[in-house]
This record gives sequence, structure tokens and C-alpha cells, in this order.
Amino acid sequence: MRNFLLRVIINAVAIALTAAVLPGISIADNSITTLLIIAVIFGVVNAIIKPILKLLTCPLIFLTLGLFLLVINGLLLLLTEALSGNRLLIDGFWWAVLGGFIMGVVGIVLEGVLGLDDGGQRTGARRYLR
Repeated sequence: MRNFLLRVIINAVAIALTAAVLPGISIADNSITTLLIIAVIFGVVNAIIKPILKLLTCPLIFLTLGLFLLVINGLLLLLTEALSGNRLLIDGFWWAVLGGFIMGVVGIVLEGVLGLDDGGQRTGARRYLR
């Protein structure tokens, strides 16, 4: 439960920073409640739909050396916009791709700072640093 709440907060911060940096992405009303609702929707979309999309587009991901994951992140952000009920506003596909990239970077940095990992398994250098 703790990890879920931390991930929702990380998503909310990532969405807020992305909306602050990119003029093509905005939040309808800059309240914490709206950010948390969008973060929960984004988390659910990522948890359910992202693995399916990655499986279905596996050849494209290999062919583009992983760059197609940026397109998948943009599509998931657009889906989040559609499900959020006009709380999140994105001006187009390329803004969504760029926003997905920025949210991914912010998420990775914040997860690293907060020590979140998947399933309690540390890989690479992180295993030896703790």
C-alpha cells in the first residue's frame, strides 16, 4: 500500500512538472485533488494497458531499439487525458510523446531518490550500493 501511494505521488509530481514545462500540456485547475485523480488514472492505465501494448508491439520496440516505447508512453498519456474528464489537456500527439518522456525521466529520478524498486529486487549497481 505504501508503494502504491508513493507511486501516485510520484506520478502527480511528474504530471505537475510536465504541465509546468510544456506549453502543450495543461491541468484544468491546478489543485492537488485534480493532480492526484490524474495520477491514479495514469497509474491504472500504465498497470493494465502498458504491458499489453508492449507485448503487441514487441517487434516494433526491437526494430527501433526501444524508441517506440516513447510512442507507447505518449499514447498512454493521451488515453489518460481521455479518461480524466477534461482535467488533463494535451494539444496533440507529439506533445503527449514529449510529455511521456519527461514524465518517465521525472518518475525514474524520484523512484531512485525514494528507493522504490520493483518487487524488492535490486539489479546492477543498486544491489551493491545498499
